[in-house]
Amino acid sequence: MENIKKVHFIAIGGSIMHNLAVNLAEDGYQVTGSDDTFFEPSRSTLQSKGLLPEKEGWNPEKITNDLSAVILGMHAKKDNPELLRAQELNIPIYSFPEYIYERSKNKQRIVIAGSHGKTTITSMIMHVLNKLGKPFDYLVGAKVEGFETMVKLSNAPIIIIEGDEYSTSALDKTPKFLHYNHHIALISGIDWDHVNIYPDRDQYVVQFDKLADHTPKAGSLVFNEDDNLVSVIGNKEREDVVREPYSLPDHFVKDGKTYLKTEFGDIQLNVFGEHNLLNIEGARKVLSRISVQDKEFYDAIGSFKGASKRMELVGYSPNGAVYKDYAHAPSKIAATTIALKNQYPDRKLIACMELHTYSSLTKDFLSEYEGKLSPADEKIVFFNPKAIEIKGLDDLNPEDVKSAFGDNDIKVFNNSEELRKYLEGLDLSNANLLMMSSGNFDGINIDNLSEKLL
Repeated sequence: MENIKKVHFIAIGGSIMHNLAVNLAEDGYQVTGSDDTFFEPSRSTLQSKGLLPEKEGWNPEKITNDLSAVILGMHAKKDNPELLRAQELNIPIYSFPEYIYERSKNKQRIVIAGSHGKTTITSMIMHVLNKLGKPFDYLVGAKVEGFETMVKLSNAPIIIIEGDEYSTSALDKTPKFLHYNHHIALISGIDWDHVNIYPDRDQYVVQFDKLADHTPKAGSLVFNEDDNLVSVIGNKEREDVVREPYSLPDHFVKDGKTYLKTEFGDIQLNVFGEHNLLNIEGARKVLSRISVQDKEFYDAIGSFKGASKRMELVGYSPNGAVYKDYAHAPSKIAATTIALKNQYPDRKLIACMELHTYSSLTKDFLSEYEGKLSPADEKIVFFNPKAIEIKGLDDLNPEDVKSAFGDNDIKVFNNSEELRKYLEGLDLSNANLLMMSSGNFDGINIDNLSEKLL
């Protein structure tokens, strides 16, 4: 792989794909790419680096014999004309997980997995290692303060990888996290998702069992024993594998701030919620396996402010605030809502979420959300009929949503303009607004909304 100097990305606009493209270009590789659509921030980032294609769409003429490799994004389909051309010319084709592994064969590989928390735990580990001045490579699914890109490949001795259970590409239905061949793995929690890939819970859960079984002799498996499914998988006997369970650490909340209770004294945190406290403990356990001392860890973790769009504070006033979060799966929605309510128990909590993913817009899956918004004082759900049409799913109506959530008081919107007007009319006196989505609420600008409300 060291000789690869000319690389083409099929579906370069993906969040990891465009960051990997930038990293390779900055490392001296000749990089080209194509995609049929571009969103922010990938469009602006690629443009600023001179990597944005002149036009959207697929162009098989870009696939030439002088390419050393083609990197295939999971957005591309089997009949993609560029992919077919690469196969015809016998050019080596890698998914991005396969490519990351090939470039990391001689490194110690640490993979962070789980239905929720994996981005934050990966970001925490990166933050601590950065504070300690230790060299490392990484792949993470969100922008992290102190890091220019979401992917880095260099000659560092270790790599921290956010490992996704979603299938690898149109050519490979293996979960991405199995391609990294970890030395240390963490599993944060398991909650059924991706019903288009795993149509039942058992098929989904078994992928994490496979990941744990992939742990090599003398390797380490770090796992959240507070999660029943993870605990069963983590406590399974595996020859010569170090088991490192973790659970909720001692803590307290005072005046809207969360503190960790440690042998070195109380550590004030910039993040909050039991899910984040578990994330911190998981990160500590992983770092202990690579010789980071607890004192070093606690000295560094207090300054961690969170990954982008993970309980991100958008706007603040003495009496109210607006937060946004990437939460979309049922467990994530519940954890985020509970965390904000517990942090500010005396404030009204208005929780607004978007059904945006394939799973969340599937009627048979929708009941998984029952009760997940119950900690909120006011509950709002939005879905975009255009997203349902694009995904080829059965139509939803507001009554379907109320029934699935088990709450007739939920306000359901399927028109973003009506939702925007309603949100702009909210009173945030002694109240917090929580906006949760892996999409963008059909273009509603949360920053602008926050300015108007606060």
